[in-house]
Amino acid sequence: MKTPHAHHSDYANPELLAKIPLNAKTILDVGCSWGTLGAAYLRRNPQCRVLGIELDAEAAAIARGNITEVACCDVERTPMPFEVPEGIDCIIYGDVLEHLADPWALLATHAQYLAPEGTVLVCMPNAEHWSFVERLLRGTFKYDEQGLFDQSHLRWFTPRTMGAALQAAGLAPADLTARAIPARDQAEAFTQALVPALQALGIDPNEYFNRAAPLQFVWRARKRAMPMLGIAATMLAPQGGVSDVRVVEPIHTLTTDSAMLAKVLAEEAIAPLAPGLPQIAILHRPLLSGPAGLHRIRRLLDMGYLVVTEFDDHPVFLEERGLDVADIYSFRGVHAVQTSTVPLAEALLPGNPEVAVFPNAIFELPEVINFADPEHMTFFFAALNRQADWAPYIGAINEVARAVGGRLHFQVMFDEGFFNALETPHKSFEPLSDYASYRKRLAGAEISFMPLGDTVFNRAKSDLKFIEAGAARVAALASPVVYGNVIQDGKTGLLFRDPGELRAALLRLLAYPEAAKRMAGAARAYVSSQRMLAYQMEARMGWYRKLWERREELNEALRARVPELFT
Repeated sequence: MKTPHAHHSDYANPELLAKIPLNAKTILDVGCSWGTLGAAYLRRNPQCRVLGIELDAEAAAIARGNITEVACCDVERTPMPFEVPEGIDCIIYGDVLEHLADPWALLATHAQYLAPEGTVLVCMPNAEHWSFVERLLRGTFKYDEQGLFDQSHLRWFTPRTMGAALQAAGLAPADLTARAIPARDQAEAFTQALVPALQALGIDPNEYFNRAAPLQFVWRARKRAMPMLGIAATMLAPQGGVSDVRVVEPIHTLTTDSAMLAKVLAEEAIAPLAPGLPQIAILHRPLLSGPAGLHRIRRLLDMGYLVVTEFDDHPVFLEERGLDVADIYSFRGVHAVQTSTVPLAEALLPGNPEVAVFPNAIFELPEVINFADPEHMTFFFAALNRQADWAPYIGAINEVARAVGGRLHFQVMFDEGFFNALETPHKSFEPLSDYASYRKRLAGAEISFMPLGDTVFNRAKSDLKFIEAGAARVAALASPVVYGNVIQDGKTGLLFRDPGELRAALLRLLAYPEAAKRMAGAARAYVSSQRMLAYQMEARMGWYRKLWERREELNEALRARVPELFT
């Protein structure tokens, strides 16, 4: 077996990465090369045991520094060189099976090691690609050093023959995805030139194009077929990362399970996802009020949806805006509610007894890029509508800024009032940006400022800013409101209760950068071990499936709570 990844060893196939179940406990990457794919996955699920099989000794040596365990062997001679008493949750063949003498036998052997709900992923070159036909028609077929016509390919597969191979191994094919369509214009021109011949053969040109245009396909199969569940989620316009954290990333997490059909859609675009499919609609922070709100809910009920509200702010703000709570159906008018903290759940329970708490979590650990210069540190602050929280501390911050001068740079995002209040030339400002830009700026800092005043609204907020900072190995400088429940003062961050404590804590971080770095590292270790989305995936899926199983009971409860919804 030749090392199949020899030409792209430092590349993690994004389509494969996106389909590895995020809650896997053990995965096996066959032909792992440098272990780059496994390393990328470990940033999403650090507690997973990632195994790799690699024939090339040099590549295997590199992989041992990236993933959990590596066996340097010929997989056809030694198909399972690891002890896997609980089975493997995902086996990955990334451009591998076409290099084997008997891939069918390996699939059948490996299938026996899968856990009961295990998944197999296969990325395969497409033997139906139009360039094959063109070379054959022109009489110019030849092997290349790499790519589709790699001279080390021993077997050739089409999507159908690979699907048949998976079934012959006792697996249940789940889905097929076209991975890449390079040179689309050439593929379209070639198909158009063949139209008379295709029609003479009774082949639909559009169907042929769909088979012949993709360079590769990704098959996903399971140890046993699982019932599908559909999730249609809405999303408010992104603002400071709220939509990403509460909608985009959780939905992405769900899609890593082949039994979940999950999409983010505009509410008006929601329609039945598939005939007869159990389906749940998750509305992100909806304001469902009056007859218009009832109409929006009825529309989803008429399509057979079970309706869930996703809400992560204390509902007291609705009253503060002068809204009549009795006229709002955002909580009592839906089957269930999901939120981010226990205090929020307690505030929402009077409106709906079906409340689930899914704490905010990190989808992927970013690369560590800070603490490069101990003589200079960056103080990061990003917030919306937080002047009441930071105003008591701006004097102490300015005192420190004057004392240390250029050693401390301030990076401010979103809050122009805070930026203008800083009495230092060593500062920079960015307005509201996308979540990726926010995370990038945060990762470049050494200190993250997290003030929260002691109010009913704030006490129900989540600790998201701490876990974002911890994930990026940034030292937290935080109020005890909210953050006192998660930060170990002096170990994973520093807490302040008044301007004097803030001043002392900030000077401590500046005076001892190595200690600040260790503290930030401990925070990253906490996030890595406890606050990843991967670790709550099973709870989310289990709750949604349980809701659907209880839909008749939930419908009756909804009818009793809001009879006007059914008139």
